[in-house]
Amino acid sequence: MNRPETFQHATKERSATVARRGWNWSHIRPIAYCATTFVIVFELTAGSVWNLLPIEWVEVQLRHLGYPHYFAYILGVWQAAAAVALIAPRLPLIKEWAYAGCFFLWSSAVASHLIVGDGLQTWGVPLMFGTCAIASWVLRPADRRLPETRRDRPADAGQDGAGPPETRPRAWAVPIGILVVLYAVSFLTLPAVEAMMHEWAVELGWIDA
Repeated sequence: MNRPETFQHATKERSATVARRGWNWSHIRPIAYCATTFVIVFELTAGSVWNLLPIEWVEVQLRHLGYPHYFAYILGVWQAAAAVALIAPRLPLIKEWAYAGCFFLWSSAVASHLIVGDGLQTWGVPLMFGTCAIASWVLRPADRRLPETRRDRPADAGQDGAGPPETRPRAWAVPIGILVVLYAVSFLTLPAVEAMMHEWAVELGWIDA
């Protein structure tokens, strides 16, 4: 085989390798986005239930960190709103704010536990959720992103370049169904969760047995 043929063969192999990698990523990316988004939306829905009631674990943790009792209600409302914003179709501008709120929520939780001297077993959980939020933001599809330039804006886009809100009932049916299921699971598992978190609070030394 002469050199031109060798070079051509190597080029074809490299192109095929790049094509295979691109094909794999194009399939992996939406799966990774759905997985990370599901994790944070589930945490937001469960967290909103825990905070709005609030359960013993929330009250104990707020007292341990030095936050007032009413802070739980503020967190619960914003967690519920963020869950709706992230799972709803379109609305990229609102999603940007929701992602920012998630980052501040979980990074502040990590910082709070570190400041009072807690170990990895307490701040590792919000760190994981914060990482999932960043991953979901990076992996979000085009219809959930803000246009990068004015040239990319569609003709019917509003001032924020987000385009018209989704009005098709079918597009909202799946997100609403997922939220209903997640809230149902959060409520149904609440007794078991409260018992488990009570034991954890005792192990951490935050409350007496």
